Amino acid sequence: MNKLLVCMLGVFLAAVFSGTSHAKDYVIGEGDGLDIAVWGVKDLAASVKVRPDGKITVPGLGDAVASGLTPKELQTSLATKLQSLVKTPIVTVTVREITNSKVYIFGGGVKSGIYDLSRRTTLLQLLCTFGEIRVADLRKAYLLRGGKKIKENFYNLYVKGAVKEDIDLETSDSLFIPLLQDKSVYVLGAVNAPKAIEYREGLKVMEAILEAGSFTKFADQNDVLVRRQEAEKETVLKVMAKKLMRDGDLTQNVPLQPGDYVIVKESIF
Repeated sequence: MNKLLVCMLGVFLAAVFSGTSHAKDYVIGEGDGLDIAVWGVKDLAASVKVRPDGKITVPGLGDAVASGLTPKELQTSLATKLQSLVKTPIVTVTVREITNSKVYIFGGGVKSGIYDLSRRTTLLQLLCTFGEIRVADLRKAYLLRGGKKIKENFYNLYVKGAVKEDIDLETSDSLFIPLLQDKSVYVLGAVNAPKAIEYREGLKVMEAILEAGSFTKFADQNDVLVRRQEAEKETVLKVMAKKLMRDGDLTQNVPLQPGDYVIVKESIF
């Protein structure tokens, strides 16, 4: 699926579901600006900023913990404490300024930085803000939350359009997107022009062989190997190119990944 369409679909789905029950309430954090009002008591209204210790100062009440609470929870907490001053206080808490909600991006595959979550944002939406990420290794990327990996491998989400894999981002999430170390595919053996080919999205084994000058007259077209190193494990895929060209067996036209070696063996006859 075209990556622009994937990004547009992700934005659309987030807009559709942003008001549904599965979206979490915002959690107040240090640095956030709040407007506090008590119905019918103007003297208790205040615009405050959450201090580094997580507290705010409320007129007539003094310090109160705000960090870690949702606006609704803070309203309930303040209403309980204000009962000594006001009979049946009705408190409203409005988040005026969000400064606490951030996502941290690192790894070298995209520009490192800090993303402000000023609104509900999904992983796909954030990936779309990076623009072209050809040098990023999405397969080795992961999302950290509370020091634990909660999602690994963004390739299907961003490239293949698997929007069901999308998730909401939360405050203090960390996004690791490493640099793609090997950006080439290597075609060796019985081809006319063995070479390294810069990887591009959608590259398949027959396309790579043709770019390397196609088969020599000594090539065994039914003995092509794709060697792939993934972590500590090497995978070898056998390709029978004759079945592809003669019988139209498209399963033989294996999609390639960066760092793959395509080896065309010679016939012994």
